[in-house]
Amino acid sequence: MTTSQLIEQIQIKKSFLCIGLDVDLTKIPQHLLELEDPIFEFNKALIDATHDLCVSYKPNTAFYEAYGIKGWKSLEKTINYLNEKHPEIFTIADAKRGDIGNTSTRYAKSFLEDLNFDSITVAPYMGKDSVEPFLAFENKHAILLALTSNEGAFDFQTKNVEGKELYKVVIETSKSWKNSENLMYVVGATKAEYFTEIRKIIPDSFLLVPGVGAQGGSLQEVCKYGMSKNVGLLINSSRGIIYASNGTDFAEKARAEAMKMQQEMKEILHTL
Repeated sequence: MTTSQLIEQIQIKKSFLCIGLDVDLTKIPQHLLELEDPIFEFNKALIDATHDLCVSYKPNTAFYEAYGIKGWKSLEKTINYLNEKHPEIFTIADAKRGDIGNTSTRYAKSFLEDLNFDSITVAPYMGKDSVEPFLAFENKHAILLALTSNEGAFDFQTKNVEGKELYKVVIETSKSWKNSENLMYVVGATKAEYFTEIRKIIPDSFLLVPGVGAQGGSLQEVCKYGMSKNVGLLINSSRGIIYASNGTDFAEKARAEAMKMQQEMKEILHTL
C-alpha cells in the first residue's frame, strides 16, 4: 500500500485508528477455545466487527510465535483474510526485527513478500544495513522504533550523544538511508511532549503511536503535537478494544470501543 492510499483511507473513514491483534488464549472468550483455531476465529470476528472504523491492523507476532506452528498458521490465516476481504486496510507485522544483511533480507521476505504485510516494525540499533533490506520492497514500509512508550526507553533513547538525544540521532540518520521515503516511526503516546521536536525532523512521516488508552497516553495531546498536514498518525489500541469483553458479545463490545475512538478522531479531523 502506498502512503497516498493510506491517507485516502483516513479521509474516507474519518479515522486513523490501528487495532492491535495481540491474542492471548488466556484472555479470549472461553467458548472460542472449543473451535479448531480459536486465535483466527477471535481475529476474524474482531475484523468483521471493526474494519469500517479503523485503517490498520497490527498483529504483534510474539503472540502468535508463542504458540508454535499453530500460532504461525493463525497469523497466516489472519493476514490472508485481511488481504482478501479488506485490501484497503494497512497491515503491520509488529515483529521488531533487525539484523544485518542477509538475515534482514530473509526477515523482510518472510513478512513483506510471503505473508504480504504492508509493513513491519524494525529495531534500528544495528544501523542502516539492518534496515535497508526492509525498504527494498515496492510499496512496503519499515516502521522504525524511534521513541517507545516503555519505562526502559529512558535507558538509551533519550541519552545525549554529542549534545543530542539518541532518538533524534536515529531519526535524522535514517533519513539518509536508501528508500527512506518508505520509513515510518514508532513514537509512544506516553511521551507526547516529544512530538514537537520529532516533527521538526520528520514533518510529514507517518508515526505509529502505541500507548493511548490502557497505557495512559492522551489522544488529544498526541494529535496536538504530532499531527501533520496529512494527519501522519496511526494511533494503536490493543487491549482496550479487543478485550472489552470476554463473553459471547466480545466482538460487539470491541466495536463499541473502536467506535468511541473513531468518533473522537472524526471530531479532531473536523478541526483541521
